[in-house]
Amino acid sequence: MAQREWAEKDYYGDLGVSSTATAEEIKKAYRKIAREDHPDKKPGDAAAEERFKKASEAYSVVGDKEKRAEYDELKQMLASGAFSSGGPGFGGYSSGGGFSSYGGGFSGAGSSGFSGGTGGFNMSDLFGDGGGGLGDMFGGLFGDDMGGGQRTQRAGRQQRSRGADVETELTLDFREATKGVTVPIRLTKPEPCETCHGSGAKPGTSPVTCSTCNGSGMTNEQRGAFGFSRPCPDCAGTGTVIKDKCTDCGGTGRVTKARTITVRVPAGVVDGQKVRLAGQGAAGQNGKPAGDLFVTVHVRPDKVFERSGNDLKLTVPVSFSELVLGGAVTVPTLDSKVRVRIPQGTQDGTTLRVRGRGVHKRNGTSGDLLVTVKVAVPKNLDEGAMSALRKFAEEEKRSGFDPREGWEGN
Repeated sequence: MAQREWAEKDYYGDLGVSSTATAEEIKKAYRKIAREDHPDKKPGDAAAEERFKKASEAYSVVGDKEKRAEYDELKQMLASGAFSSGGPGFGGYSSGGGFSSYGGGFSGAGSSGFSGGTGGFNMSDLFGDGGGGLGDMFGGLFGDDMGGGQRTQRAGRQQRSRGADVETELTLDFREATKGVTVPIRLTKPEPCETCHGSGAKPGTSPVTCSTCNGSGMTNEQRGAFGFSRPCPDCAGTGTVIKDKCTDCGGTGRVTKARTITVRVPAGVVDGQKVRLAGQGAAGQNGKPAGDLFVTVHVRPDKVFERSGNDLKLTVPVSFSELVLGGAVTVPTLDSKVRVRIPQGTQDGTTLRVRGRGVHKRNGTSGDLLVTVKVAVPKNLDEGAMSALRKFAEEEKRSGFDPREGWEGN
């Protein structure tokens, strides 16, 4: 999500924690909401699903140390009145005076004012593409569309801090998904260069401190009343310069290669769910940490079972006599079979519940097995069976039984 959208979000509020909450408190708050409001826990509950989505989005930001720092910085700037996130032109920015992008005027301390559309002051000097100006300052916060020389500042900073996330897909059988499985997958992605061990420098040499920024990665520039910081152009914000580059990776510290990764899919995963493997994404440049790997799991339908949350559903054919007289049938479960008792006089379409034989939950408990009985009508009966059935029909009438009694169609 772009930082531009963070300005309108209250991620701490969505998780029910304060902005000073520790990383562990944030994690606990997210897990609590996930347990209580996950769509599998409350299927069909739109409000719970919305709370879960907001909490997931919030945790993806404030649950990440670097993203949280950027988010907090942005919210502090908004709270201090440094700029307004609403309305075009950030109307309301003030530095000893203020300017309005609606055709008002700019005024600084001791100045008589400049018109946004007249005189010698041009608003494009502030937000234009010629480099510098507020476009440079805000570009690092709100992405590329502000213009200015720093429109890639945020993307560059993230790229320098860690590698890119990688996404792939995996298809499992229904029973593998419900019971959990460990599978190997083959991926081609940037990996640390084995020759230079990810440093990007030729073996026997090391990166040196950038003389332009003295290792800070940033250069400062003063333009009138405004001071600007930007990534150092000589070291691209890394603070170091590679004099002798590794010939195998060209100084990036990475080479693209195929690798087999073992993915542990937890029990109970649902179709479309993503499994995150921290640090298994693309390697970062020059020895920086790798990104994450996200595996989207697809689940094939099963011929016997259907799933409803953590409950398993199946339909078993039975005879009419089994429903009338009662009895028991053997049905499959995920790992064995179980006998299900059919009470005498059970109606066709009745669902019988077997506790604890459904999908295993993360807390160690399990859902239930829901067995629906459905009468199978015989097509070919011998004369003896047909004769017995006719006698039964006669006795049925004499007993006063009417299958359509109370039916509105009568």
